[in-house]
Amino acid sequence: MPRRSIMALQMNRGIAAATGAAVLFGLSTPLAKLLLERMSALLLAGSMYLGSGIGLAAVLILRAAAGRGAALSWPRGAAVWWLLGAIASGGVIAPFLLMFGLQRTDAASASLILNLEAVFTALLAWFVFKENFDRRIAVGMALIVAGGTVLAVGPALHAAGLIGPMAIFGACLAWAIDNNLTRKVSVHDAMLIACAKGLIAGITSVTLALAYGARLPAGFALMQAGLLGFVTYGLSLTLFVLALRSLGTARTAAYFSLAPFIGAALALAIGAPLTGSLLVAGLFMGAGVWLHLNERHEHWHRHAALSHEHPHSHDAHHQHRHASDWDGSEPHSHPHVHEPLEHAHAHYPDIHHRHEH
Repeated sequence: MPRRSIMALQMNRGIAAATGAAVLFGLSTPLAKLLLERMSALLLAGSMYLGSGIGLAAVLILRAAAGRGAALSWPRGAAVWWLLGAIASGGVIAPFLLMFGLQRTDAASASLILNLEAVFTALLAWFVFKENFDRRIAVGMALIVAGGTVLAVGPALHAAGLIGPMAIFGACLAWAIDNNLTRKVSVHDAMLIACAKGLIAGITSVTLALAYGARLPAGFALMQAGLLGFVTYGLSLTLFVLALRSLGTARTAAYFSLAPFIGAALALAIGAPLTGSLLVAGLFMGAGVWLHLNERHEHWHRHAALSHEHPHSHDAHHQHRHASDWDGSEPHSHPHVHEPLEHAHAHYPDIHHRHEH
């Protein structure tokens, strides 16, 4: 397959993964609402995260039992600290700040503020982690976030003082830090990363919920929450990490911002009324996604020497030798070295294109 076709295929897979992550996560809201009558919001979220971690752990065990354990790419060295930082910010700090803020802010206002996660994610990616972007991508991101804001706008912002909204701002920033740090380890096994984050975030959120007075519901409700979490959180997060690997942080966050619209569309399909805000949000988001889908970023660039490990096939960026015992299977994972390389082709800021412009 020509190099251009291979790169296009990889980019399309990244877009598909990001969109799939948004679809699965978007389905979680209307379906989880059916369980809210039996448990508190934070306990439900924690149960879903825990279910995602347990479910993914079971899949990983089955993979290992089937002889595919060698395909796992485990974080090592500095990557372990990036992963721990992501888990601490997104799985521990953010849920606590959100719970604290929700006690002092109404739900409509909180939903509006939570749209800042995508904004903070993009700003950190662009200006702190130096991910490349241009005017087209910035406008597309703004339109997608604007669509999410239209969906969330209800009553005017109501809160008992500034401390509640500021706590939710902090939660958005913590999740944005989580997204950017997760990109640092996205080269490793996506399901393993999602499993670790789900288990720790779930245990943290359940503990917080019980500390705030939540009561455990019947076991069947917990099983439903766990199964829902495995599908809409665990599989979604796995796809999100795969998208980070292919698209970079800001572009993945932009596609993932479609989740509120997808959730609203599902609610419409199961009987919710069609509203003007849903139509306007759809126009904004559609325009933003169109700008991203039609991006073409191509220039002469240089790859510095790099040594790492991740699942890969022998494309234009992976031309290396193997030990004599390699069975020829692809994709496969092993430590490998990238020699310095200079060429030009269309690309996103994926794990092999984090160069300056």
